[in-house]
Amino acid sequence: MNAVTEVKGWCPGILRPMASGDGLIVRVRPRCGAFDLETATALADLAERLGNGHIDLTRRANLQIRGLTDDRLTELQAELAKLGLLDRDAETEAVRNVMVAPLAGLDPAQSLDVRPIARAIDDALTSDKRLHALPGKFGLLVDGGGAVSIASERADICLAAVGDTLAFGLDTAKGTEWLGTLPPSGAAEAAIAAAHAFLAVATRGRMRGLSEAAFAHVRAAVDLSPMAVLPSPGGRRLGPLGCAAGVAAPFGRLEAGQLRGLVKLAADAGAADLRLSPWRTVYFEADAFVLEQARDAGLIVEDNDPLLQVEACPGAPDCKSSSVDARGDAGRLATVAADRGWHGSIHVSGCAKGCARSLPSALVLAGKGGAYRLIRNATTRGPVERIIGIEEFETLFDERRDD
Repeated sequence: MNAVTEVKGWCPGILRPMASGDGLIVRVRPRCGAFDLETATALADLAERLGNGHIDLTRRANLQIRGLTDDRLTELQAELAKLGLLDRDAETEAVRNVMVAPLAGLDPAQSLDVRPIARAIDDALTSDKRLHALPGKFGLLVDGGGAVSIASERADICLAAVGDTLAFGLDTAKGTEWLGTLPPSGAAEAAIAAAHAFLAVATRGRMRGLSEAAFAHVRAAVDLSPMAVLPSPGGRRLGPLGCAAGVAAPFGRLEAGQLRGLVKLAADAGAADLRLSPWRTVYFEADAFVLEQARDAGLIVEDNDPLLQVEACPGAPDCKSSSVDARGDAGRLATVAADRGWHGSIHVSGCAKGCARSLPSALVLAGKGGAYRLIRNATTRGPVERIIGIEEFETLFDERRDD
């Protein structure tokens, strides 16, 4: 195992961590989108014992342990290896970017359980060294539909259940283009064929950046049937869902004690695992009775919670690139926005990188020199309207309301 620290680069991993203001960050990728309860408890304990106890849920449905030091990294890697979470090398780890519908195998409204397909894709990415040349952020998505669908999320290669078939889609500059359908038995093989076809025409970038000719080459690598119905759009849902419950962490941050509390709630409800999602939300088999306890633990259990309309990165002091307390300021901004009846999306970023959200937002605050650059209807790299301080938050909604 290699404990060498990588300061910058692609998304951090267990074997290639990233340095931040509060120490090293290690990203742990679950197998097939879930951690069993014993593993989740172990991760909470490791975050507290070897890190600073801060755990981040990511937009790629992974988990990050923060506040590690170089001298503790080797021990963490050894413990994660015992849990079956350590890949043989950093290249294998980096390519395992597969998002899985969080209620796969739980939701009776789903026409099929897509977990075997996701496992087959994960196995192929791990075993086929040619695929290790895929760009570090190249991702795949496997969705089963039902109450909580991830079909609207972006990934380079997408599979989504439509009846008893799988819709196949590729990412473009305008979002997923659904190209046709194929039987479940051939879905994993088709996704891997598309990944190989991408490597034949590109060695960097993403599917959305291909030329028309290169995109056509990837499309031709998969034998598809005509599509009659598009996958149903989905998104985050919280609270009781019949077959499960969904709870969110404010701005994606869990403390080790909160994760242990979630495990206890799930165990008491008879759940087998915790399912991660791209919305920094955790799902598990449970009835509505657990939600009050989750709320008492500082978690979000209602879809209309004001904190949910705000995306925020850790900010200072956790991140060296930030000069502002992005999450603390985001909490204050969420309260003001709710009081003023604002319903638009808000992104509070510690700097211009915009790590918490890559899509445009109605209102964007990007930190610089202890203040914020005000941007509207864009990303953090959009045109700056003016510079503001936290004392001016209330004026943002006086100037322009979201209707």
